[in-house]
Amino acid sequence: MNDNWNMLGHEWAVDMLRQHAARGNARHAYLFCGPPGVGRRTLALRLVQALNCPTPLASGDPCGACRDCKQIEAMRHPDLNVIQAQDNEGEIKEGGVLKVEQVREARRALTLKPYQAKYRAAIFLRFQEANESAANALLKTLEEAPAHAVLILTADVPEQLLPTIVSRCEILRLRPLPIGAIESDLIERGLDEERARLLAHISGGRPGYARRLMDDPTVLEKREEYLNDLQTLLPAPRVEKFSYAERLSKDKDAMRQALLVWLSYWRDVLLRVAQADTPLINIDRNMEIEFLAGRLNLSSARRAVNRLEAALERMDKNVNSRLLAETLLLDLPKV
Repeated sequence: MNDNWNMLGHEWAVDMLRQHAARGNARHAYLFCGPPGVGRRTLALRLVQALNCPTPLASGDPCGACRDCKQIEAMRHPDLNVIQAQDNEGEIKEGGVLKVEQVREARRALTLKPYQAKYRAAIFLRFQEANESAANALLKTLEEAPAHAVLILTADVPEQLLPTIVSRCEILRLRPLPIGAIESDLIERGLDEERARLLAHISGGRPGYARRLMDDPTVLEKREEYLNDLQTLLPAPRVEKFSYAERLSKDKDAMRQALLVWLSYWRDVLLRVAQADTPLINIDRNMEIEFLAGRLNLSSARRAVNRLEAALERMDKNVNSRLLAETLLLDLPKV
């Protein structure tokens, strides 16, 4: 591994965690916050490697090549549990629900002595998707965690979690990286400059999301589809908006992805209305964004952003998806 744990950016976080591992004073619980795709899960796995690597390159620096490091990287280590939300069929799904049974199972595993490593670790991904019972069960786990256990939670922002959980964790807030750093990383991975620049902007400085855009063309195709739909919906009559809302609400995961894409778009419009110097995310839609910015005032652009943010929050609370979609589409700015 390089001297930054093979991470792109977040050097300050790596330095802090390296010292915790090297000095043997790792906290019993961490909370890694930041937007999805910024590197929360990767950093969590690197910390578990640093704590458990039997052949470190230096104190606090995992080798990345031994059996333990490789098993942790693949999330298949006997002393590591990775817990995340599921759908009704028990399949892992972003936007699903992290249930109390999953937390209890992880707690049982954490009480056991490590099988082949120094620490038992549990990584709770996107813990904002936990239901109330699961959150309370985790609180009990945090209070009773044995000395050989390390818990790592990820979430978008700490405010999504119970204050009593947050107060028991060491919080690391991961910020998006400079667009140039993402662009250089994509070029090093074989992408041409023009494509790398576009994906770096669309990623909003999130290295994990940028690499996903590079590796999976369907993600970019869906984004294009959602943005084209938005352009069609803006001047559309109510009946078309109702029809689209019905289709969109049938797949909660697709609806969430559409709302996230639209949110990035309306934030760009807001930046242009406010004449901010911040670089656009959707640079390939610059002309559309400039047109909309010329037709809207600051309050209407801000209202569109606020409503999308509120809709995404309400989706996490399992409100009626169809009603939410209808209200959102009817409230789109009139242009």
